[in-house]
Formats: sequence, structure tokens, C-alpha cells
Amino acid sequence: MAIIPVTSPSDIKTTAQLAHKIWNQHYVPIIGQEQVDYMLEKIQSEEAIAHQISNGYSYFLLFYNGLPCGYLALVPDTAEAKMMLSKIYVDADFRGLHLGEQLLGTAIAETQKICFKTLWLTVNRYNANSINWYQKHGFTIVKEVKIDIGNGFVMDDYVMEKIV
Repeated sequence: MAIIPVTSPSDIKTTAQLAHKIWNQHYVPIIGQEQVDYMLEKIQSEEAIAHQISNGYSYFLLFYNGLPCGYLALVPDTAEAKMMLSKIYVDADFRGLHLGEQLLGTAIAETQKICFKTLWLTVNRYNANSINWYQKHGFTIVKEVKIDIGNGFVMDDYVMEKIV
């Protein structure tokens, strides 16, 4: 198992390919294919990921037995002294291997490295499995948010936080 920073165009392409696979595995039953396609293009395409990295996001790729199988994205909020866990995903073919915990450990280490004490995220309110996983790992729901993301779509999420 290895977790590496996403730095090259090849890494970005691999991350976007993983996003396409994982989002279609996981989110279609929750938000539908049309919204998944829209969000993949808007926030998980190669161009979107490259733009995010150039604007302060840190992406990390997870490999298991040499195969890319997950990724993580973090965004520091220096004004609030909090780290946003923007993305954390593991391919369904690799679940059950505790790889999500490895990614979460990286997120915590990166948060502590810059002396922040809080890691936070948003999660779809109807994504029960993920909510349970976050709660099992010490996150608590702190509020509900509805965010218009354009094209008639809304993200209906919980904000969850963990003190690290």
C-alpha cells in the first residue's frame, strides 16, 4: 500500500479515471446518473482537478499492490484554522481492506502538520454508509447545508467535524 501526492499530469489523469469509476459505483443510486455526470465534469475531470491543485488543494493517490484504488483531497482554510477533507474515496473492488483508514490517517497527519486541530467534510445526507463510517472514526454532525451547484442540482449535505 502506498499513498503519494498527485503532482503530475499522469497522476491527475489517474485520479480523474478513479473518480469516474468510484462515483458511478457509489453515487448513482443516491443522486442519479445525471447529477453524477454533471459533478464529475464540474469537479472531478482532469481539468477541474488540475485547477483545484493550482488553487491550494492537495490530492493524494492510494495504491494497493501497485494498482490505483483510491484518492484523497484536502483544502486548508487558514482563516478558520481547519482542514477540509474535500474528497476521500476507495474503489468498491478494494473495500474491506481498511484502505479508507489509511487515507484518513494521511488527512489527519496533513492537518496536524500545519498545526490545525479540526478536520471537516460534507457528506450527502442520504449516504448512510459513509455517515456511519465517519461517525465510527470520530466525526460528528455539526450542521446541515444545501448548496446549489448549478444546472438545477443541489448538494443536500451534513457538515461533519473531527478534532485531531
